[in-house]
Amino acid sequence: MGSTNPFNDNPPSTNKRIFQLSLYSFLPILFLCLYFNLFSLTHSPTQLLHSTSIFTYNSSISSPPPSTFNTEKNTAYDYEKSCDYSNGDWVSDMREPLYNVTTCDTIKETEKCTTNGRPDLGYLYWRWKPNECNLPRFEPNTFLKLIQNKHIAFVGDSLARNQLESLLCMLSTTSTPYLVYQNGEDKKFRRWHFPSHNVNFSLYWSPFLVHGVERSNEGQYYNTMFLDLVNERWARDIDLLDMIVISTGRWFLLPSIYYENGVVIGSLNCPEFNHTQMDFYVPLRKTLRTTLNSIVERKVAKGNGIDVIVKTFSPDHFEGDWNKGGGCSKSKPYRKEEKVVGGMEGEIRRIEIEEVENAKVKAKQFGGIRFEIMDVTKLALLRPDGHPGPYMNHFPFANGVQKYVQKDCLHWCLPGPIDTWNEIFLEVMKKWG
Repeated sequence: MGSTNPFNDNPPSTNKRIFQLSLYSFLPILFLCLYFNLFSLTHSPTQLLHSTSIFTYNSSISSPPPSTFNTEKNTAYDYEKSCDYSNGDWVSDMREPLYNVTTCDTIKETEKCTTNGRPDLGYLYWRWKPNECNLPRFEPNTFLKLIQNKHIAFVGDSLARNQLESLLCMLSTTSTPYLVYQNGEDKKFRRWHFPSHNVNFSLYWSPFLVHGVERSNEGQYYNTMFLDLVNERWARDIDLLDMIVISTGRWFLLPSIYYENGVVIGSLNCPEFNHTQMDFYVPLRKTLRTTLNSIVERKVAKGNGIDVIVKTFSPDHFEGDWNKGGGCSKSKPYRKEEKVVGGMEGEIRRIEIEEVENAKVKAKQFGGIRFEIMDVTKLALLRPDGHPGPYMNHFPFANGVQKYVQKDCLHWCLPGPIDTWNEIFLEVMKKWG
């Protein structure tokens, strides 16, 4: 029968005996070397550091950790690096939206696309998939807990209103908001209160952010902007606010006259005046700088902090001129390789990002003031299907095809793609903690 002994049971020769004795002597030394080598590898400071980082890694806001096969190469890798939510693609998602037009009563009539007769519902079944991570579905309870006892203001143009109405609808699936203030029939200044978490949301209409006079159908056809004077209609309430979400850019495309230090410095598309013709990029940058600097200076003077989010430019999708019958007929998103941010929307976005970075530098001198960009330009550009179009009107084709129907290819159907902005909003606040 075979023996379980690894060596032969027969008496070995002299040479074999020497070999066996040498082997028996060497084995304990080998085991000791292996033991200490493995111990040093397992408990090196670098390994312990990476082990700790991996356990604290949060997949909802961070990029995946690097492969362990490249440990030495990536010893300085930041496991808490934030995800870039601005780059990605729209992917099919058959889950129902959190709300609809019958369950939320804060939606503007022109954005109730389904009840206005829009027949296709495919625009509701897409979700934004960033390249680096997953964007979680909106959690109303988490959002309300993060802002408990706070006052958040949405300041700017009609897209600020559009986003706030979306947010109120998403939160109303958990808690009921109450309209506690409204200024006139135009509803440009409103406030809602959530008693469940003692949260207030205010809407301030201020399309220039700075002091100015808007164009009108009955009066002057151009805007007047005072680039160095912040709009006190919202700025005077800054002591009441814990967070401001800013949206601007669209009104700068219209004919305008610009003032600085009480003197006209130029105009845009106002040929009958003898002013220096300017593009709108410089005035846009100046108004952003005036606004963000004013927030810092006023909060520092009072000795308290604030969080400020600047939303980047949201492109429209008019096929032709907006005021000459241009519409938006697409029924599906563009793929990311079909459209690239560039031209005017790219330059506006660049200015917004640069001014926020400048404000961050200034705020660092004082502490307690945070600035963040909410970069939605790319993901908005890819959604030509998400606008009301002719269905800003109630059943616009009920009496047949009309010669002219007003179309909205700028604002967003609710529910719709703009809900994604608030999913990103929540992730920003999660990152802040």
